[in-house]
Amino acid sequence: MRRRRRRRLTGATLVPWFFLLPAFLLFLTFKFIPMAEGIRLSLFEVRPFLGDIFVGFANYARILGDERFRDAIWHTLVLAAGQTFGAMLIGFFLALLLEGHARSLWFVRSAVFLPVVAATAVIGEIWRLLYYPAPEGFVNTALSHIGLGPLEFIGSPDQALVSVMVVGIWKHAPYDMVLIIAGLVSIDRTQYEAAAIDGATTWQRIRHVTLPALRPVITILLTLAAIRGLRVFTEVYVLTGGGPAGSTDVWMTRVFTTAFEQSEIGIASAGSVMLFLITFLMTLVVQLYRRAREAR
Repeated sequence: MRRRRRRRLTGATLVPWFFLLPAFLLFLTFKFIPMAEGIRLSLFEVRPFLGDIFVGFANYARILGDERFRDAIWHTLVLAAGQTFGAMLIGFFLALLLEGHARSLWFVRSAVFLPVVAATAVIGEIWRLLYYPAPEGFVNTALSHIGLGPLEFIGSPDQALVSVMVVGIWKHAPYDMVLIIAGLVSIDRTQYEAAAIDGATTWQRIRHVTLPALRPVITILLTLAAIRGLRVFTEVYVLTGGGPAGSTDVWMTRVFTTAFEQSEIGIASAGSVMLFLITFLMTLVVQLYRRAREAR
C-alpha cells in the first residue's frame, strides 16, 4: 500500500512538469541558451572564421571609456524618466475620467487602449509621418492654428529626444491607465464619503485617499516602466535610428550599431550584459523597497 501511494504521489508530481516541458524547451532554446552565449561572447574578441580571442573584461572597460556609450546611457535615462512619469501622469488622469460602471465606458476604454496593442514599429512609422518637418506636416498644420511652428521634431538634434518621448508617452499611458483603474476599483468608497462629509476638496481626496491607496499599483508601474524604459529600442530605431547627430542614440541602438554595423560582437554582448545587470539591480531595489514599506 505504501509503495502504491508513493507511486501515485510520484506520478501526480511529475505530470505537471510534463505539461510545462514544451514551454521550458522553448525558453531554453530561444532565451536561456542565447543569454548564456551572450555572456560568453562578452569576454571574447569575436572573429568569425578566425577564432575568438579571450580578452576578459576588456570589452566592459572599452564600453565604460566610450563617450558614445556614455551619451547613450544618458539619453536612455532621460527618455525612460520622461516616458515613465509622463505616461503615469496621463494614465492617472485617464483612469479618473474613465473609472466607473457606465455601459458606454467599455467602448471608450477600448479605443484609448488601442495604442498598447498596436505594433511599436507601426506606431513609429505613423508618428514619423505625423512629424513631417515641413509646414504641410500634420502636427505642424495643427500647431499653425495656435500660432506655433513649423517645428523640425525628429529632424532637429534639440527636439528629437523630446519628440520620441512624446510617442512613448502616447503608447504607454493607456497601459498605465488600465492598472490604475484596477487599483481605483479596490478603494473603499466610504473613505470618499467620509472625506466629503469632512469638507475635503477634490484635490484633497485624491491626495489623501486615492494616492495612498494606489501605492502598490504605483510600485508595480515604476518597476515595469523602468525595465521598459531601459530597453527602449523599436520606436527610436524607426523614428530616428539614433540620429540626428546621435541626439537620440540610446543604449540598445548603440548596442545594435556596434554589433551589426561595426561588427564588434564582443563589445555589443558586453553592453547587453551590462543592461541586464542594471535592469536586474533596479528591479531588485524596487522590490526590496516595496517589501520594506509593506513591513512597516
